[in-house]
Amino acid sequence: MLNQGAGEISLRAVARAAGVSAMAPYRHFQDKVALLQAVADHGFTMLRADLEEADRTADGEEALIAQGLAYLAFAERHPALFRLMFASDQKTPRDSGAGRTAYDVLSQRVADLVPATADTATLACWALVHGLATLALDGQIRSEPAQARAVLRKLVDGLGQDAERPA
Repeated sequence: MLNQGAGEISLRAVARAAGVSAMAPYRHFQDKVALLQAVADHGFTMLRADLEEADRTADGEEALIAQGLAYLAFAERHPALFRLMFASDQKTPRDSGAGRTAYDVLSQRVADLVPATADTATLACWALVHGLATLALDGQIRSEPAQARAVLRKLVDGLGQDAERPA
């Protein structure tokens, strides 16, 4: 229903689409918010799997770039799910169970590269790649893998610089 742009999703509409009684979804979900959170959590699980796969394809900085490209590709493949995952009434990837584990994949790679500034560097990486994904989904920029790779390379090249700069 998300992919079809069904608009406002209700438990009744989900039941109708699934061919079950109007009350059947209530056996599994307290309300629509719980259903949407479960869908978002599944999205974070899918995202984590994509990030882990990307991380295994390379080492060091290239693995971080691969993760960024995987994040962008995920958003492009699943735009409605991506938007739901980061909707204001959903848990964020830093506080939901499934989302936190997706964030951990990024966090671990960044910590391996720049342990002294891992928390700040992880947030910078997530903010940049999420911003690119959102801009592309909103039609503000064209999704071009070569340009995305170049932007991610700039980010990775600058990650350790603040650790070297005197306070």
